[in-house]
Amino acid sequence: MATVLIVRHGRTHANAAGVLPGWAPGVRLDETGRAQATALGQRLVGSGLAVCRVVTSPLPRCVQTAELLAHPLGEGLPVLSDERLAECRFGAWTGRTLADLAGDPLWRVVQDQPSAAVFPDGPDFAGESLAAMAARVVAAVREHDAAVTAQAGPGAVWVAVSHGDPVKALLADALGLHLDLFQRITVDPASVSVVRYGPRRPFVVRVNDVGGDLGGVLGAPDGGGDAAVGGGAGAPAPAG
Repeated sequence: MATVLIVRHGRTHANAAGVLPGWAPGVRLDETGRAQATALGQRLVGSGLAVCRVVTSPLPRCVQTAELLAHPLGEGLPVLSDERLAECRFGAWTGRTLADLAGDPLWRVVQDQPSAAVFPDGPDFAGESLAAMAARVVAAVREHDAAVTAQAGPGAVWVAVSHGDPVKALLADALGLHLDLFQRITVDPASVSVVRYGPRRPFVVRVNDVGGDLGGVLGAPDGGGDAAVGGGAGAPAPAG
């Protein structure tokens, strides 16, 4: 089974200002976000991971992140776009501040029962349900993962670059959690979460990793898809 590094895009001006950008055009990384994405690329190089593919949301903040992290990994590394990895369509909520949205009755649904949350259409942006967003992003990542495994073998490593709520939905699915529990998961800008989709179950190797060596992610459970009873020995110690 391949290993997927699930990356949230780096910080944007909207993130820093507490604004919900959604699908608003022109939302790009700020200086901190660019530094985060660049540093992540260096972390991948330093960890010795041979990334064979990067797939990104088409929204600019993710494309920037994908290009910056892919740059040090080699010119031939394919960076593909898949709209299914894009942010939830927040409709009428797009561009509003989180402080303002906290007073909307829908806010409590988003917090407490996200599977029932449907964002209303706005004058400029269509709305979407969190459940529909979760279904499309999970389908996309599982499809790409199967393709990578078939093409590059079970030891392959690839990267999916997406947004906060889609990443949380991916992790909830991999952990076997109902979508109503996905708000328990924290996903910071430019963080890496690592999943391996086995024949019987996914293995969640890391969540919200924002620093340090990533080389150990390849030491995840295997054994034909069975978990390591007792927890296993972990990743091999670095040589030397």
